[in-house]
Amino acid sequence: MVGFPMKKQRQWFKIFNVTSGNFFEMFDFMVFGMFAHMIAKSFFPSSSPYLSLMLSFVTFGTGFLMRPIGALVLGGFIDKYGRKRGLLVTLGLMAFGTFTIAFTPDYSQIGVAAPLLILFGRLIQGFSAGAELGGVSVYLSEIAPAGRKGFYVSWQSASQQLAVVCGALFGFVLSKILSIEQMAGFGWRIPFIFGCLVIPVVFFLRNYLQETESFKHAKHHPSINEIIKNTLANFPLIAGCSMMVMLTTVSFYMITAYTPTYAKDVIHLSGAKAFFITMCIGLANFIFLPLMGTLSDKVGRKKPLILFSGLFVLTAYPMLNWLVHNSTFNHMLVVELWFSLLYAGYNGAMVVALTEIVPANIRSISFSFAYSIATAIYGGFTPAIATNLIHFTDNPASPALWLTIAGACSLITVLILGNKKLL
Repeated sequence: MVGFPMKKQRQWFKIFNVTSGNFFEMFDFMVFGMFAHMIAKSFFPSSSPYLSLMLSFVTFGTGFLMRPIGALVLGGFIDKYGRKRGLLVTLGLMAFGTFTIAFTPDYSQIGVAAPLLILFGRLIQGFSAGAELGGVSVYLSEIAPAGRKGFYVSWQSASQQLAVVCGALFGFVLSKILSIEQMAGFGWRIPFIFGCLVIPVVFFLRNYLQETESFKHAKHHPSINEIIKNTLANFPLIAGCSMMVMLTTVSFYMITAYTPTYAKDVIHLSGAKAFFITMCIGLANFIFLPLMGTLSDKVGRKKPLILFSGLFVLTAYPMLNWLVHNSTFNHMLVVELWFSLLYAGYNGAMVVALTEIVPANIRSISFSFAYSIATAIYGGFTPAIATNLIHFTDNPASPALWLTIAGACSLITVLILGNKKLL
């Protein structure tokens, strides 16, 4: 930060503080999907590898079902009691869920209690994450200078990408130094233990968050009853916003959480190469997202939303079908980077657009609820849906159909909201 004016230093410090917690939460949430193969063997033993993996992915997806509840409860808490206090609560809950997953004995030790405890940990994580993303996005939106909201809010998603990189880096290194048996036995727990170790640091940083001026100067902070009433009154708009989020959440979990499994099971790459590709995706997203957020500040939200959702519809299946018939490491990297560019282009405009569309007095709960509904219904189960599509169609390119549907739904929603002058 040397050389920056003090005001700018403070702004960057605020961004770093709030996104550090977002990084931690997303890291702990994502590594479950990345290490699904190993977790499946520890907690969901079965004679059928498909069934074992599906149970693991369903547990991964179940965590997302708690997101809408977390969005309503914790999002309402944030709107009433402030951004800082609410974000400290979400961080504490995520830490508890992570600790549970990291230290639960496997199935061979405690039987059916093992998968039940893992499920419980995922539910707690989902409850927390339901308001975390919305709380962070709203905070960044409210501290952003005029004309810079797209750039500022993009760091919420960019911090998630560092979590993807860190998770994939763990996978890459561990797969190099540990055997398959060691990875399945204890290796997968190491990222979760790391997550537990950084908890005190993140709590320290987030405790230094300053409340936003927008919240402090608000003449009226609605009661919980008022928040619920206003949320119900605006439910059609929130439901529409959730459809706009659909493409973001489906594409994100397709190119991050599902990539290691797809690379190993379909493209037949080694575990190290699969995690390396995932790491590259995270780095690409980290670079692309602030650039695309800045683009949306320059040209508006509507144009990028239409362009990149349309490109998903047109290119998702041709690109993945090409990869299936040309199954190499380089080709998969090209396809995933293309999807990364499209994801960043759409998300860079979508997240900030969402903070602008929803009512200001219920901004956290509206944003969080819209995002959580989309994630719970579509994004969280994307790895399971993709696995089932391949299993039942016997077409390795079929996961692209899910991407195409998500792109079409979000594109139609953007056009409708644009016609209503909301974008």
